[in-house]
Amino acid sequence: MKRGHDLSGVMKFATSPAWGEHLGEALGDHLGLAMEEFDFEADELADIVGDHWAGVLWGCAFEDLLTRTIEPGDRNIVDDYIRRRGWNESGPTKIYLRALRSSVMSLHEVSEVEPGSGFLVRDLIQGSEPLRVSERSASQTLKQWDRIGARVVQVGGKHLLSGGVLSFTMEAAEAIVADLRRSKGKRSPQTALNLDADDLAALPALISTAWLFDVVPRTMGPASIPTLHNSDGEEVMFHRVRFPFARGVTQALVGERLDTLPALQRETTHFWNWLGEKPNGKAKSTGRMAWGVTMADGTPVLGNVELKGRALMLAVTSAERAKRGTALINDALAGLVGSPLTTIETVEQAMAARAEGLTSSAPAPAIARDCQDFRVRPGG
Repeated sequence: MKRGHDLSGVMKFATSPAWGEHLGEALGDHLGLAMEEFDFEADELADIVGDHWAGVLWGCAFEDLLTRTIEPGDRNIVDDYIRRRGWNESGPTKIYLRALRSSVMSLHEVSEVEPGSGFLVRDLIQGSEPLRVSERSASQTLKQWDRIGARVVQVGGKHLLSGGVLSFTMEAAEAIVADLRRSKGKRSPQTALNLDADDLAALPALISTAWLFDVVPRTMGPASIPTLHNSDGEEVMFHRVRFPFARGVTQALVGERLDTLPALQRETTHFWNWLGEKPNGKAKSTGRMAWGVTMADGTPVLGNVELKGRALMLAVTSAERAKRGTALINDALAGLVGSPLTTIETVEQAMAARAEGLTSSAPAPAIARDCQDFRVRPGG
């Protein structure tokens, strides 16, 4: 008996006239949103994420097709392939194909790894009990608490991973589960999601898309950022000016003094908008990239003033506004605040800091697989 399950026959069958269009639809479901968002073509995918991950993503879409029921006629490619070509396939491969047909892709948490043998996986979306997976190669590279997007199939009394396995950062995996909970109105992590058949059918494309949205921005590198200008035509450069309170000065006293300034509009007990003059008529185009904030009536917001602890914080978007705002605060609060301290951040630095706070700094490592040209071999 030939060891493993060679899927090359059904892969070729999937590109035939009868099924090629449906394979294309599955690939579009898995890759399309990311291609549109990040402006790349399908044949550029390997250059962006690497040959390994491009092959895995193709495999995820292919396995998704194996589970789909096509109308009209409730057709399925596995049923069609076995009926037409099954005479030329081994028994184990047909059993494996049927197992894939009824499988569900999900996010799993890895634990109790035994190198060379297997590990436990816990479904983070459906919340089922952990399953022992028999995998030789993957168990050599996976670590405790890794997150993977995968199908767990049962063949011959053993649980195996299919070929389409995506490794996730913990942050990206948690974001997927959180988004699903919000969409279902489930706030508590202990509450089951209770996904219906349509929800489960949508999971594979959702998981591939989430992986791409996490990885592609980092592998493509930073985009070229145009020079931004505020409504005064000044180059955007974020300035935060901190004025420490003098001894014995309270927030209430500072707030009373700020309320005497016509240019400041109090929004909360601790927050004011610094307003400019409302422009007359429509602003003329300068041909430059503009960035600014306005009130509902069109009055420009020059900056914000906030009381935090024993200090006043002035936040503005240019060096010129920082100079004007500092003079305004010093004049209004003479004797109440000490010498200001200014911190400056460019647009690029602000974007990089935000990205670092939202995602991990590197893609999750590739998972070694017992496969060649998407041939799936069982562990054990």
